[in-house]
Order: sequence, then C-alpha cells, then structure tokens
Amino acid sequence: MKGVLLVNLGSPDSPTAKDVKPYLDEFLMDERVIDAPKWLRTLLVRGIILQTRPKKSAKAYAKIWWEEGSPLIVLSERFTEKVKAHTKMPVALGMRYGSMSIKKGLQQLKDQGVDEVLLVPLYPHYAMSSYETVVVKTMEVKEQSFPEMKLTTLPAFYKSPEYIKVLSESIAEGLKDFDYDHILFSYHGIPERHIRKSDPTRFHCKIDGSCCSVNSVAHHTCYRHQVYETTELVKAELGLPEEKVSSSFQSRLAGDPWLKPYTDFEFERLAKEGKTKLAVVTAAFVSDCLETLEEIAMEGKEQFEEAGGEQYKHIPCLNDGEAWVKVMAKWMNEWEVSGVLPV
Repeated sequence: MKGVLLVNLGSPDSPTAKDVKPYLDEFLMDERVIDAPKWLRTLLVRGIILQTRPKKSAKAYAKIWWEEGSPLIVLSERFTEKVKAHTKMPVALGMRYGSMSIKKGLQQLKDQGVDEVLLVPLYPHYAMSSYETVVVKTMEVKEQSFPEMKLTTLPAFYKSPEYIKVLSESIAEGLKDFDYDHILFSYHGIPERHIRKSDPTRFHCKIDGSCCSVNSVAHHTCYRHQVYETTELVKAELGLPEEKVSSSFQSRLAGDPWLKPYTDFEFERLAKEGKTKLAVVTAAFVSDCLETLEEIAMEGKEQFEEAGGEQYKHIPCLNDGEAWVKVMAKWMNEWEVSGVLPV
C-alpha cells in the first residue's frame, strides 16, 4: 500500500528554555545546519550557543505561541488533515527536529499497512540545511527501523507552475487594499559555502549571480538559483513591475559570509530610498513559523519603521490554504496512480 509522509521543520514542545534547549541542540548539531567538524560543532553549540540562546529563543517563541501550541505544528497539522480529505492514501506528518519525529510518522504509516512511501519535504527549494537534511534523515530512519519500506521523494517544487500559481494568488490576496511601493521576497539565509558544497560540478556556482542564468545541472541543488527563480516566476505571473520587486536573505549567523543582500540591511536601504510602504513575502517556507512570525512580521516591521518606513505588511505563508492543499493532494494522487512525480 502507498502512503505519504509530510515533513516540516519542527518546534520545541513549549516556549520555555527547558524545552527550547534540547530542540536547539538537535537542530544546531545537525551537520547539514552547522557543517563544521563534530568536535568544533560540539564546542560551538554545547559550549557556547546553548549557554545563552535557549532563554532568548524561548522569549521569541513566547511572542508567537498560539493557545493550541506552536504555530508551525498547528498549521502543519491543519494542512495534513485537509490533505487527507482529498486522497484515499494514508498520510502522516513528521518533523525533522523535535518530539514529532520522522520515525513516529513512518511508524504511523506502517501501522496502516503502508510499504511504499512518498516523502514530501515541505520546502519549495533545495538546501543542505532544509530539504537535504529531511531526505537524509528519513533515509537513515527507514534503513534502521523500516528496511522493507520503499521510499520516493518529491523534488523541490520551487518552479512548479501549480505552486507558482497558488503562491502568486496568495500574495495577490495579501496585497489587497495595500498600496505598496515595494515588495521584498525575503528568503531564509544560508552560508555561501553551502552553495558551493551543493554544486555537483564543483565549479559552476560563483555566488555573484553570473552563474544563475547559465543552464547547469548545478541548478537542481542550488538554493540561490532556485529562490531567485521563484521570485522571477511570481513577478511574471502577477505582472509586477521590475523596479518594485527584489529579493534578500534573513536569519544569518555571525562569522562566515552568508547569501546577500541581507534582509535587515534591505529594510534600511529601501526606507532611506523613499520606499515607505513595504510588503514582505517569506516564500522559503510554506508554513508560518518563528522566523516568519517573529523575525520578519514583528522585528522586521520595527526595523523598517525605525529606518523611516511608514507602512509594512508581512504576507502570510501558504499555510493550510485550500488552493495549496488541492495542489499537494493532486501531486500525491498522481504519484499514487502512475508512480510519476509531477514536479
């Protein structure tokens, strides 16, 4: 029997330092998130970061926490339940980090008689620290605990016409009654070295953008190329003026160079250039989370207004929107019937 495992990022069990600490430990000790040697990663994470970061992060989580729980978890659960209504296959939800584990999700499917699984990383773009780590972890869990299962993975869907259409419609809905003078697509940031590490040719990616328009097999695993492609496709779908749209990258760590331009710098630059009415799209995620709800919707608004901006609007992620649910269910059902992945 076929079934589907949806996998998202994950969340602490509560917005307390006690629960945030083990969650951050699992997240930051992932070699695809902080790709340093294990001894150095351990020193950085457990010797330095986890000494202070849990309390700070817990305060941030507390600002966005819902009565039902973590927004990311709640939204992912709502999405899963809605998708189930559009397919006859068993569907389970797992998280890369935290107590709602991938193993628990696979076990739920096995208990329903599933022996062939479609893995759906809930990330539109390929990156070591998001899409790839979900795939690698799921394969590890499968081999260790469910060796009889057959696993197929949905590719990154950043340029799927159906995805671009529902994303564009969602953005258009968010822009209703907002007379913007600029739209900023702010994507999750990653270190520049991750781009080079993900380049199978070892020579194509230059980081400066000159390589993104040159066709290459490297684009299949190039996060930078893929996010810019998403922006361009949405821009074309909505007929947005070239001069009113740009892309940037949020959530960097100090030290190594990360993808530029940096979102917080862009808030200041745009405001000083007279762009006083800003809309921000966080298309690296399909579900709103700490990064979109606190860092962008709250802190971003403060940063933009302090720099001279007047009006600021964060466009919500696709979350459990009906159009997005139907697209995902369509992809799943096509795989069930034909075994072919539509993206």
